[in-house]
Amino acid sequence: MALLWHKQEGATRYEVRSAGNSRRLYTNGVFHSQYNPRQPVTGSIWDLLMLPAFFRPQAVRRVLLLGVGGGAVIRQLNHFLAPQAIVGVELNPVHLRVARRWFGVAAPNVTLHQADALQWVESYRGEPFDLIVDDLFGHRDGEPERAVAADGRWFRRLDRLLSPEGLLVFNFGSPAELRASGWFQDPRLQHRYPAAFSLSASQYENAVGAFLRLPATSAGLRRELAAFPALDPARRSCRLNYRIRRLSPR
Repeated sequence: MALLWHKQEGATRYEVRSAGNSRRLYTNGVFHSQYNPRQPVTGSIWDLLMLPAFFRPQAVRRVLLLGVGGGAVIRQLNHFLAPQAIVGVELNPVHLRVARRWFGVAAPNVTLHQADALQWVESYRGEPFDLIVDDLFGHRDGEPERAVAADGRWFRRLDRLLSPEGLLVFNFGSPAELRASGWFQDPRLQHRYPAAFSLSASQYENAVGAFLRLPATSAGLRRELAAFPALDPARRSCRLNYRIRRLSPR
């Protein structure tokens, strides 16, 4: 991989590297984002954060992304769905500069905020969102870790920002971390989000949780994906690498 750009700030080293036509963002060696405008489906974890939008793609008009990184998910959502508005909240100002300069996150429907996600969510009083993606990760000893516990309190805070038929998507470092999240602990959340799914990809430990207020099925998701050639698993050219299963309370 060719090194395109790097920056050292104190103990933190940022790098943007190219792998073919893909751009990759690394922070202290932790792989934060990848995007290729010629192949917006990456075959990796970022696809899983985008896929739940296709349970009801026509209804995804306003999106909130917590944890922008290089902005790969923003580019993917705009490529396939072009929602009315995408709001990204990112604590790290260097990541935002990288997203704009190296990942081309500059569409008119995108607004980026440099802010602490907890404080931003707590103070937000605007229009609700149809899709909220929580990808809040930091790193410790060279390994990624969630920056905010996805407990019942955090679920309820995000729920306040969600439209009546919206969905929540969380990136977890492992299936065990997903099973320890607020939805499994609180029957009220299970009632409020009756359709819940786990998405995973081979070669990645992450588990992505998708929580919907309306009934949904994995078969319905596949039918919606089939309308997009690049997302239709029946086509050989499809690069999607995912498994999905319904979650059940303990």
